[in-house]
Amino acid sequence: MADLIGAPGTGLSRREFLAATGGAGTVAAAGCMSQSTTPAAQPSAGDSSSDLPLTSPPEVVQVDEQGGRVTIGSETARHAVHPLDSMGGPVELPRVWAFKADDGEPSVPGPILRTTEGNDMEVTLDNTNADMPHTLHFHGVRKTWANDGVPTTTGITVQPGEKHTYTIPANVPGTHFYHCHFQTHRHIDMGMYGIFRVDPKGYEPADKEYFFTIKDWDSRLNRQIAGEDVSYSARNRNPDVFTINGKSLPRTLHPEDGSPIIVDQGDTVRLHMVNAGYMSHPMHTHNHRFQVVERDGGVVPEAARYEQDVTNVAPAQRHTVEFEADADPGIYLMHCHKVDHAMNGNVYPGGMVSGIVYREAMDTDIFAEIMGYAGYEG
Repeated sequence: MADLIGAPGTGLSRREFLAATGGAGTVAAAGCMSQSTTPAAQPSAGDSSSDLPLTSPPEVVQVDEQGGRVTIGSETARHAVHPLDSMGGPVELPRVWAFKADDGEPSVPGPILRTTEGNDMEVTLDNTNADMPHTLHFHGVRKTWANDGVPTTTGITVQPGEKHTYTIPANVPGTHFYHCHFQTHRHIDMGMYGIFRVDPKGYEPADKEYFFTIKDWDSRLNRQIAGEDVSYSARNRNPDVFTINGKSLPRTLHPEDGSPIIVDQGDTVRLHMVNAGYMSHPMHTHNHRFQVVERDGGVVPEAARYEQDVTNVAPAQRHTVEFEADADPGIYLMHCHKVDHAMNGNVYPGGMVSGIVYREAMDTDIFAEIMGYAGYEG
C-alpha cells in the first residue's frame, strides 16, 4: 500500500491520517477497508472479466531516482469508479487498458512520471504481454522525430510481443500529458493516459502538492470492448461517467482509493491538473481563491496572475494552480461546474467532484459520515 493518503503527490502520511482522525478507534468505527475489498459491482459467475485485476490508484514515479529509466507496460483490467449502486451511473468499467510502471500495479490514470529539467528519460514501452499495438506520445517537450510516438508519421508501432525505448528530453519544465497514439480515439478512452511532470531546475515545491487528471467517459465503449452487445461510435459519443483520477464521487473522497486534497492550516497548496477527456471542464474550488501559475508547461508571468475560483481546462490542457489553505478549517468541494458533470447517471451529487479537507476537520462526526459515504463501511 502507498505511504501517502489523499491525491497522488506530496501529501499526508498514513500515520498522520490516523492521528488526525482520532487514531485507530475512529477508523475502526468507520470500518476502513483496503482496495482489495472495495464493494464494486462484480461480474457474474462465468464472466471472463472476473479474471481481470482491479486497477489501483496512480503512483508517482520519481524517474531521477531510477537513473532516468522507467518501463511502462500495458494490462487489461477492471476499473471501479465508485462503490455504491444506489449512487447511480456505472459503478464499474468492465474493461480498461491500463498502464503500469516497472513492477507496479496497473492504474487509470497511468503512473505519474516525474523528473527534473535537463534529465533525459528513457521510457521503454513493454508490449510483450499485450494483444494489440500501442505507442507512447509525450506532450510539451521537444524531442526527435523518431520519438514522437505517432505511428503514421514516424513509422514506429510497438507490436504485441515487442518492446521499444523512447528518449524523452526534459527540456520544457511544467506539467504535461502522455498517452497512447495508436487508434487514439479508442485507446485514450480505454484508459491509456497519464501525467508527465518536469520540475524546473531549482524547483521549490509547495507545502502540499497534488496531481489530478480529469476525464469524461462514454462507458458504452468499455462495455463493448468487454463483449456486451451495445452500440458505440466515437462520432456519437455521449459521456455518462466523469472522474477525477479515475474515480467519481463518492469514491473521490476515499483517502486511499480517491483523491481528497488534504491540507494543514497555512499550507501553500499546488494542484497540477490535466484534462485527458474530450470536453472542457471548468474546475471550481469552494472557499479558496487560487492563481493559475502554469499553463501547458509555460509559467504565467506574475503580472498576468489574478485571484480566481474557476479555471476552464480544455482537452489535453494542463493548469497548475496555487492557493493558501487559509479558510475556516473544514471540508470544501472542488468540482467541475458543468453541473451535469457532477452527477452519476441521473443521480446528484456524483461525478467530477473532490474536496479540500483540513486536517483539523478530520476528527469530526461529519468527516466520519463522509468517509462512510466514500466507501468505508461500518
